[in-house]
Amino acid sequence: MTTVLPGSLTPEQTYRLLTGVVVPRPIAWVSTLSADGVVNLAPFSCFTFVSNSPPMLGINVGRKAGQRKDTGRNIHDRGEYVVHIPDESMIEAVHLSAIEHPPTTSEIKVLGLETTDSELVTVPRLTCAAIALECRLHSVTAYGHTGAEFIVGEVVAFHMREGLLRNGKINTTELAPIARLGGPNYAGLGTVTTITAIEQTPKSIMAEAAPPPRRPPTQ
Repeated sequence: MTTVLPGSLTPEQTYRLLTGVVVPRPIAWVSTLSADGVVNLAPFSCFTFVSNSPPMLGINVGRKAGQRKDTGRNIHDRGEYVVHIPDESMIEAVHLSAIEHPPTTSEIKVLGLETTDSELVTVPRLTCAAIALECRLHSVTAYGHTGAEFIVGEVVAFHMREGLLRNGKINTTELAPIARLGGPNYAGLGTVTTITAIEQTPKSIMAEAAPPPRRPPTQ
């Protein structure tokens, strides 16, 4: 076994190691709207859901040279964003949307993507994505020494391509989502193994309401 102690690594080395360990990771393709009306787009693979009632998603957004990325800044300022689930046909566009453009540059325009108005938030959504989730900011929690923030948003509208939703579940094979691996590597679903479902107690609402969200002051 090879043993590595975290104290011997720089933040960049630790990032490279973790992104090769925690695999595969789903990708949140996030559109935001700046105060100047620029629609920004960026992929984030530290992404999961954190609550089902209400539905909430969490993404980890880092910083560039100590400053918030366009996505983080726009979410702090506007409190709204859209999370898209890209499919295998979008790998190149997803990868290129990670290029560090100035805040005044719209990745959507650079990539030639089309958008449409969202239903409940002011941020446009991509028309090419099979799934788009309109979100409103719930809370932000900072972690570690590099200023990374775990941003949690409540899903206020689900948009799904016709035919993807069957009996209340997404047909994952038809969705054909992509996953991020370590480095500039991506993967599709590969072999899907179906096993008999295990009976579980239905989800229920707790008697005590969850505490109100806490948002740190904008820096």
